[in-house]
Amino acid sequence: MLTETSNARPGRKDDADAMVELINYAGEGLPVLLWRRMTEPGQSVWDVGRARAQRETGGFSYRNARMIDVDGAAAACLIGYPLPKTPAPIPADMPAMFLPLQELENLAPGSWYVNVLATMPGHRGRGHGAALLAEAERIAHAAGCREMSIMLSDANHGARRLYERCGYGFRAERTMVKEDWINDGQRWVLLTKRLPARATARAGGRADHASGSPQANR
Repeated sequence: MLTETSNARPGRKDDADAMVELINYAGEGLPVLLWRRMTEPGQSVWDVGRARAQRETGGFSYRNARMIDVDGAAAACLIGYPLPKTPAPIPADMPAMFLPLQELENLAPGSWYVNVLATMPGHRGRGHGAALLAEAERIAHAAGCREMSIMLSDANHGARRLYERCGYGFRAERTMVKEDWINDGQRWVLLTKRLPARATARAGGRADHASGSPQANR
């Protein structure tokens, strides 16, 4: 079992560069592909990611981040937030790549969504990811959420083992629409976990890798 972490801090605008790197680890290169499509003349893909991280609103915003620092530099990141209790209808013109993700998200209304959980390569194996997962469950509990949710690729076996050790279970899956994204996965998987009605939520296990979905680009 984990002990409570006290070294996670709220995200800041000046975390944008680290957040861009970490979310790309979590998304296994998909975020960079999507940001590249948004670039304008004179912009780099990292400029686009940085601008999105510095937004005041949206899923991928510093306001939804919790960071762990080591020696004054960001070592790990959590991005998450509550999902709407009543999902909005899926727009008819939603890009095909995002449709399966949105369908899965709508199956966990009102849950606290772990959008990104990632650790810098040089800091993996030290329990930072697991500490941030425990932090996520405490935040969710304080916000009145009674369920956690996460989406990940079916090829991300390490992440799935971690979440299952922490009490997450299979809810549903959908076939990926990859377009020009190269990835070993074939299906997006939704895992969920019920939180206790009382007492502080806890999690167990280690997160030495990155996991998450491209929904963080909203």
